[in-house]
Amino acid sequence: MEEQIENRVKKSPLVSFDLEEIVDKITERKTIDLKENLFQGLVLREKDFRLFVKEHDWDQYEDCYVNLTCSTDAIIPNWAYMLLVSKLSSKAKLIVQGNNSELEKEVLRLKLDEIDYGQFQNAKIVIKGCSELSHPEFAFTQITNKMMPYVSSIMYGEPCSTVPIYKAPKK
Repeated sequence: MEEQIENRVKKSPLVSFDLEEIVDKITERKTIDLKENLFQGLVLREKDFRLFVKEHDWDQYEDCYVNLTCSTDAIIPNWAYMLLVSKLSSKAKLIVQGNNSELEKEVLRLKLDEIDYGQFQNAKIVIKGCSELSHPEFAFTQITNKMMPYVSSIMYGEPCSTVPIYKAPKK
């Protein structure tokens, strides 16, 4: 007599959550590097910078994620970043002062903030472990923090092999 193989993972109440599914891979990322505006590669001169800001094509940043940085060791005054933001804020989806890595973290934070965590009320969540995330430690830390107030438990890995992370206190 043959026994039928039962898929217990499929029948379990576990909800699998894949962080890769929320990462925005479509929106274009752009960088404004202030090193291009430095006089002799050292100093940002206000008059020259204001001319750049006035003549620059800001439409190219429409619906983009933009990071503002300076890839040299020059000291950039705060007003320079503020001036750039004043031009970008009506165009870009997100503006971050920092390198590409910091931009990607903020894009992920933005996407995590858009989730309705109420849908996971009292759920047993498995946060998928295998991924191609650019900042996995950041991502897993953030999603754990955001889900804890809602879920009954959080596990890490795959539904067939999980590592317990959090269990809500009994009420």
